[in-house]
Amino acid sequence: MIFHLEETGRWQPILDAWRKAKETIVTTNGAFDILHVGHMHLLQEAKACGSKLVVGLNSDRSVKTYKSADRPIVPQDERARMLMAIRYVDMVLLFDEPDNLRFVDAVRPAVHVKDATYGMNLIEGPTVRLHGGEIHLVEKDEHSTTNIIEKILHVYGK
Repeated sequence: MIFHLEETGRWQPILDAWRKAKETIVTTNGAFDILHVGHMHLLQEAKACGSKLVVGLNSDRSVKTYKSADRPIVPQDERARMLMAIRYVDMVLLFDEPDNLRFVDAVRPAVHVKDATYGMNLIEGPTVRLHGGEIHLVEKDEHSTTNIIEKILHVYGK
């Protein structure tokens, strides 16, 4: 299930049904531009924190704003479809803002998962806790989209 955050009438009833069924809703978010094993680790850890995983996906417009005018490499519809193909992911919500505050406020997760480089003072922490949720940090490994892009440029950019 892939929705845009603006489509509240389409995705909110699904979350309401999950809550009624006592499912634990977990969120994480990011650009997920070039999927790699570090992303898989984050998603697997996030899913282990609950029963339903909602991934907030930065739209193309969002990625261009907070990363670079040259990004994303992979368009949002393709990134969303790849995320939905991963067994840990139950829903993808695209959002246009450069930060995830509106996404977290709208979903109101029981647990929000981020990599540990953000620390407990991450920007969405107060919003998560306001709705009774908790933050779970996952140790980041050495994998990154930026490193992959740099390696490709090094090998093929000659």
